Amino acid sequence: MKTFTFKLKVYYEDTDAGGVVYYANYLKFMERARSDALETLGFTNNKIIDEHGAYIIVKSCNINYIKPATLEDDLEIKSNIIKITKTSFFMSQKVFKGNNQITEAEIHLVTIDKKGKPVKIPEKLKEELEKLI
Repeated sequence: MKTFTFKLKVYYEDTDAGGVVYYANYLKFMERARSDALETLGFTNNKIIDEHGAYIIVKSCNINYIKPATLEDDLEIKSNIIKITKTSFFMSQKVFKGNNQITEAEIHLVTIDKKGKPVKIPEKLKEELEKLI
């Protein structure tokens, strides 16, 4: 199983009044990590749209907050593909502060057309995703 690692630093804009990362920002961090992972495979969101007419959207997200991150923490997000279907795939994403896991999520991603209807994952993308499991 291939793991993608994405690093980031927590900035003031990421935190609430108490200096703790605002809970919704973890979803933004994970989105960046997923986009970065796809790009390392040679697929940007624009390329998938332009070449295949497909969009990748989040259908659902199950997230568990274990410990907080705070201002100026260095974080790592580790992402794995865990399951693929004809029109969707699932990713596990875990956020670490040092060696401590602080957040985890399972994300269900679906490929859709311009009208919002599910479509098959583009074959080249599916082939690359299957190599990662």
